Amino acid sequence: MQKFPMTAEGLARLEEELKVLKGEERPAIIRAIAEARAHGDLSENAEYHAARERQSFIEGRISELEAIIPAVEVIDVARFSGDQVKFGARVTIVDEESEDEKTYRIVGQYEADMKNGSISVTSPLAKALMGKKVGDSVEVPAPGGARSVEITAVAYA
Repeated sequence: MQKFPMTAEGLARLEEELKVLKGEERPAIIRAIAEARAHGDLSENAEYHAARERQSFIEGRISELEAIIPAVEVIDVARFSGDQVKFGARVTIVDEESEDEKTYRIVGQYEADMKNGSISVTSPLAKALMGKKVGDSVEVPAPGGARSVEITAVAYA
């Protein structure tokens, strides 16, 4: 079985999502389907079709989480330190051309959330940064061509 690296916080979020889906969402959608069925003709019942679609999504996500969670390998980021980029690092980079500064945390593929500054360890940016140190200049593949970034800080917290 393939193992997926993940932080303890990421695993806790997935386990909580599974708990909510099974304990709250699934029973609620079953009630919604039963209520929509009570309205009669199912062929033209939009509520019924929407509820069935939602049920399909919920069951799919439950199956996905039940496959992922047992295959998670929790990485204890607290034991890492130094200025070398490893899994769980919060890395600050500066684009050498535009001088834009950004900070990302390198996490497992199932907990990545770009809006919150978390990138997957399997992303091109994370792959380019892994093993590098503060002060290193790194070529990062990008859709518009490779970009050079400099690592200005690495933290584990």
